[in-house]
Amino acid sequence: MRPIRRDPTPRRDPAPSRWAYRIERMWLTPFYRALLRKGLPVAVIAGGAAWYLGDADRLDALRGHVAEIRRSIEQRPEFMVDLMRIEGASPELSADIREILPVDFPVSSFDLELDHMRAQVAGLDAVAGAELRVVAGGVLEVSVDERLPAVVWRSREGLELLDEGGHRVAAIPARDARPDLPLVAGDGADRVVAEALQVLAAATPIGDRVRGLTRMGERRWDLVLDRDQRIMLPERNPVAALERVIALDDAQDVLARDVSVVDMRDGRRPTLRLSGKALEELRRFRSLDDGEDA
Repeated sequence: MRPIRRDPTPRRDPAPSRWAYRIERMWLTPFYRALLRKGLPVAVIAGGAAWYLGDADRLDALRGHVAEIRRSIEQRPEFMVDLMRIEGASPELSADIREILPVDFPVSSFDLELDHMRAQVAGLDAVAGAELRVVAGGVLEVSVDERLPAVVWRSREGLELLDEGGHRVAAIPARDARPDLPLVAGDGADRVVAEALQVLAAATPIGDRVRGLTRMGERRWDLVLDRDQRIMLPERNPVAALERVIALDDAQDVLARDVSVVDMRDGRRPTLRLSGKALEELRRFRSLDDGEDA
């Protein structure tokens, strides 16, 4: 028999080592796989960025470069605003809006603080609402809902224009500045402008004689006519009381007589107050009658 020859080199064990086994098991874990595939590159990039930005000179240079890129984009022609257009405003209100919005055109649309500008326009007394937007063609469009004055209010502070809701529109120097609007006076008249307009509408048949409405005690109205006549209206249902006076005037010409006051505060018993001249005449006639009786 031939002798068995043995290979002097030892055979390699195919089983993985302990560390290789652990690394293989870790690689099969989703957490470690994501950490190596995503976390490690991110950490390397973040570390490189921190190292690069850690130098103040390089950081300032980067900031300047970014600012230059931003300016070049903002100054492009398609982003420039060249003029302002105001819609829905009277010439006087348009002038006020341009005064409070001193925009130096041309200007980049990125430099316009539209919310702040809208708040400024909406803060004007004559503005009920406002919208600002940049439209095609480089135009800043200001759309305004303007308050329309309905009455002139004479208050302790002077003369003011009020809209139908009682909101202040503007101040005027004299009554002659708006002779087309009715006059209301008295404390609290601004809170009941809607009712005042209803009373004035009911007074249309005698509108050529109406001089205004006066709020009395912040509770009721006096309708002031020419010839120093006054119709005292009740606190409740003033329109109905005024319509009764107008009907009485149509039937008996009450307002054409020497009457200074028509008191309708007590609807059950309207009262007429004679003028001073009429009272003197009445006293004279009574004295004559008394003398004849004697």
